[in-house]
Amino acid sequence: MGREFVEVIEAAPIVAAVKDDSGLEMCLKSDVDAVFILYGDICTIAEIVSKIKDAGKIAMVHMDLITGLSPKDISTDFIRKYTRADGIITTKGNLITHAKEIGLATVLRYFVLDSMALINIERQSHQNRETQPDMIEILPGIIVPKMIRKICSMSRVPVICGGLIQEKEDVMHALASGAAAISTTSSDVWFM
Repeated sequence: MGREFVEVIEAAPIVAAVKDDSGLEMCLKSDVDAVFILYGDICTIAEIVSKIKDAGKIAMVHMDLITGLSPKDISTDFIRKYTRADGIITTKGNLITHAKEIGLATVLRYFVLDSMALINIERQSHQNRETQPDMIEILPGIIVPKMIRKICSMSRVPVICGGLIQEKEDVMHALASGAAAISTTSSDVWFM
């Protein structure tokens, strides 16, 4: 699934990130091909994923934001067995390897707040292929183009810029700086 996921994202570089039911309903009407699910719990996640899949879109579950899931392999097993999700998003590197082993696409999310984040991105890029995520997502996505270029050159996997992207100019800066895609909760961007 990993390679297929990356190809879809690179072909349609605007990803809808949804944080509630109204955002979900709106993104289903948009032309985006992939959806990052940033809300829900273990009782509702399968239904949320099904709505996205029924609309013909890729569904990626943010493991850290689903109430009732823990940062353990059993949680990725739960997503694989009880939902139709295509993959996971997480800040927890330990979930990536197992998720890939069971056929889920993976996005490892970094908050780029200081030089430690850059060190962690560099370390991750030196790991073997089996432990590499399919893509990384950096937040906030509106960081200066110079920093996006630096991160893209360090990473062995494609980069998504997410967070605070609200205008066409934000999208264009991220993509022109080397990002493969952007993710945003802004419905204005979904319908560009």
